[in-house]
Amino acid sequence: MRARINALSFIILAIFLCNGVVVINSEDPYRFFTWKVTYGDIYPLGVKQQGILINGQFPGPQIDSVTNDNLIISVYNYLREPFLISWNGLQHRRNSWQNGMPGTNCPIPPGKNFTYVLKVKDQIGSFFYFPSLAMHKAAGAFGAIRIWSRPRIPVPFPPPSGDFTLLAGDWFKTDHHRLRRLLDNGHNLPFPDGLLINGRGWNGQTFTVDQGKTYRFRISNVGLTTSLNLRIQGHKMKLVEVEGSHTIQNIYSSIDIHLGQSYSVLVTADQPAQDYYIVVSTRFTRRVLTTTAILHYSNSRKGVSGPIPAGPTLNIASSVFQARTIRKNLTASGPRPNPQGSYHYGLIKPSRTIVLANSGPYINGKQRYAVNSVSYIAPDTPLKLADYFNIPGVFYVGSIPTYPTGGNAYLQTSVMGANFHEFVEIVFQNWENSVQSWHIDGYSAFVVGYGGGQWTDGSRGGYNLRDAVARSNIQVYPRSWTAIYMALDNVGMWNIRSENWGRQYLGQQFYLRVYTPSKSWRDEYPVPKNALLCGRARGRHTRPF
Repeated sequence: MRARINALSFIILAIFLCNGVVVINSEDPYRFFTWKVTYGDIYPLGVKQQGILINGQFPGPQIDSVTNDNLIISVYNYLREPFLISWNGLQHRRNSWQNGMPGTNCPIPPGKNFTYVLKVKDQIGSFFYFPSLAMHKAAGAFGAIRIWSRPRIPVPFPPPSGDFTLLAGDWFKTDHHRLRRLLDNGHNLPFPDGLLINGRGWNGQTFTVDQGKTYRFRISNVGLTTSLNLRIQGHKMKLVEVEGSHTIQNIYSSIDIHLGQSYSVLVTADQPAQDYYIVVSTRFTRRVLTTTAILHYSNSRKGVSGPIPAGPTLNIASSVFQARTIRKNLTASGPRPNPQGSYHYGLIKPSRTIVLANSGPYINGKQRYAVNSVSYIAPDTPLKLADYFNIPGVFYVGSIPTYPTGGNAYLQTSVMGANFHEFVEIVFQNWENSVQSWHIDGYSAFVVGYGGGQWTDGSRGGYNLRDAVARSNIQVYPRSWTAIYMALDNVGMWNIRSENWGRQYLGQQFYLRVYTPSKSWRDEYPVPKNALLCGRARGRHTRPF
């Protein structure tokens, strides 16, 4: 009988492999999505623009899933140019093949399609997807991702009466093709023209609530260049989750959301029945952009009134203080039924320290941006494919130093090497006068410290080694540093980048190659059979090892 069951399992496995699906667990459901990516007219700031729509929507459709779901997302590209979607915050366990960055995937050609096979393995929380090529993000094609806890896993707050998504970000009236040409000609992006909430301008979005009830708002900064601050007129916000980490439930009157970051807050409709402003404004900018949405009480007979609540602008100290108060809730379960604090990261000694310094040099007379003096240039073949097929001349490991060199900046396809199961300390050192925001694909890292000036070994004395929040988007304040601890438990080729999209486009990024000589599926899935092949990988065979 056991032999017959094993034979049947082998047949099912073979069927899945023939279709390029390698994530198999009969207990975890599959959710199927078909997305058609097209151009379309949009009017987000009252001016007609060519937007990039998904199934005719701007922003794109929301993805709802539950921990460990398998997501099958078929993307059809009806644009006149190549296109890629990436997934901000999804960790793609053992599967950087699905990351959707140019260093890991070939673009979807015009008129073609690609099916992503994702598994939200051991994840909960609030995230978003976005287009990763060129300046497509300046035209749309982004949307929210909500990963709900499994029913048997306790959540550390009562079920809210509603769950709202708020995608906020800066916006340009200039066409994304012109913005790209501006960058290609060696210029930085201009100051944005306005702010949007869910793709709409001033008072364009209404959230309806019942008096006395509590609601969850999932807030993401999907913009290109600026940090944001959010507040709700007359209401407090209770922070409950940051990019998959349940937090200590502090109360805030306003929250800073840096580029790429996502937060969940609970808001109780405990004020007199009327309408209230939800305000988003730029942070750390001398010229302040502001937009609003409406919090509408269902029994309200009075519209919004009074002055729009003022927010912090240039004050950095208040933002640093708030960042330090955001801590992990050690008594709450995460995606599994054990407390999040059971992983004692503070007792692990890092195997090495990596220091990453950002800069904005001119190279060959053009504006570029760099990490440790290296400004990334894209190769003709995705790095992941070149690594898998052992294609020489595309990149070499160690093409970016692990410490700032202080030397002249230069162009390079930069790849840093790391070993599977290392536990590393990464310090982001910022000597510029602007706030920086960094993203690490494939990982969630413990943000253990913020500090001013130059980071030194002595800076570790101020680290939070008990309840640091884990996230994939990290801000670094002007002339300051931010330190993270990260367990390299996810094999693959992972993008580390500035979330300021102009800086990323002009080279402030690199790839981290987390390597193991093992060929076990336990460590990394093989190349999918449906993988698109381009550059020097064209014509190769993609059969699993």
